[in-house]
Amino acid sequence: MELEQAVDYKLSQMAEKLVGSEIIKLSGEVKKLQAQGEDIKNLTIGDFNPDIFPIPSELREGIINAYKDNHTNYPAANGIEPLRNSISAYLKHYGNLDYSADEILVAGGARPMIYACYQAVVDAGDDVIFPVPSWNNNHYTHLAHGNPIFIEARAENKFMPTAEDIKPHISSASLIAICSPLNPTGTTISRENLEAICDLVIEENKRRGPGSKPVYLLYDQIYWMLTMESTVHFDPVSLRPEMRNFTLFIDGMSKAFACTGVRVGWAFGPQKLINKMKAILGHVGAWSPKAEQVASAEYLANIPAIDTYISTIRKDIQTRLDGFHSAFQSLKSAGHPVDSIAPEAAMYLTVSIDVMGMKKDDGSELSTMEDVAKYLINEAKVAIVPFYAFGADRNSPWFRLSIGTTALEDIETVKSGIESALRKLS
Repeated sequence: MELEQAVDYKLSQMAEKLVGSEIIKLSGEVKKLQAQGEDIKNLTIGDFNPDIFPIPSELREGIINAYKDNHTNYPAANGIEPLRNSISAYLKHYGNLDYSADEILVAGGARPMIYACYQAVVDAGDDVIFPVPSWNNNHYTHLAHGNPIFIEARAENKFMPTAEDIKPHISSASLIAICSPLNPTGTTISRENLEAICDLVIEENKRRGPGSKPVYLLYDQIYWMLTMESTVHFDPVSLRPEMRNFTLFIDGMSKAFACTGVRVGWAFGPQKLINKMKAILGHVGAWSPKAEQVASAEYLANIPAIDTYISTIRKDIQTRLDGFHSAFQSLKSAGHPVDSIAPEAAMYLTVSIDVMGMKKDDGSELSTMEDVAKYLINEAKVAIVPFYAFGADRNSPWFRLSIGTTALEDIETVKSGIESALRKLS
């Protein structure tokens, strides 16, 4: 029987215009080369190698025991009550944030929470303000049929947006999205900067008045437990209590406890918004697995275990971030066109490799940042993510370097590879 030729039928405008993840695309290319025998240091994905960064042993055993105890049926749509109670106590203990279990929503990681927030707040055509680089806000805006307002953040502000950046656009916005500590930069927002943004939101919502739709602040703090040394994490509600009515927090287990595959995330914020997000995710079916919820409820109540684990993972992350930062500063001191921003939090280092326009030893030019990224893979045997993958200008020389899969000995290997590749350019 002869097969009919495939016809390229149209899909929805949203689907037709949806762009896939540049990070996943780059990582996939690297994995393909690795499968062919290439020894490439893959520093692209914001994930942890479990052999280097294992999850807490108490959490692992709790998950195993929960499955043995047959916790395999549907959980409550907003997360099991013991877990929401544990999250409430955890937030109070570590962040001095006072949210009840009913103001907390649990789902299968932070992503469904962000999606649900966009769907609950953004109407078609509404303006959404977010800085670039930032993780996936452009895509979530597209999925919600919103209008993206890109704030091109600057290195001198640690790639964080300012109130001055936001002010010209706030009168028509429904949502402002901020992440601190920031993916992809590993930097944090300052107290003064966040206070100024909060004051702007409060002022705007007073102007709109009761009964109107306010501008909400989506505050993604998924990396907040991984702040380093003297770095202080600030949040909108602690700085400005009035922001409680307008702030939706995104948080979860995945980064602080190196358990990205465990899929236990949560959001907390205004009751009405949380309830609508619950309804949206109920239709999507984005629940966190019940056994993982049972185990997480027990673990988050174990403060001594958390203190021990967080102390260890912060030290291990900071050792790697400081090592790579020193390596890039050494290359910079040697006259190479590179730079890096001192790490403050999360698992990322912001590095600049400003070689676009230079020529390879075969005479061909690195005419785009995509060329530069591929050159680093092929010549330095190092894969890092250009900031254009996070919505920034495609000519930006900045990259995200993720340390979650690196051994300490990789630092010198990466430095040597990049230095060798740079020496071949003219």
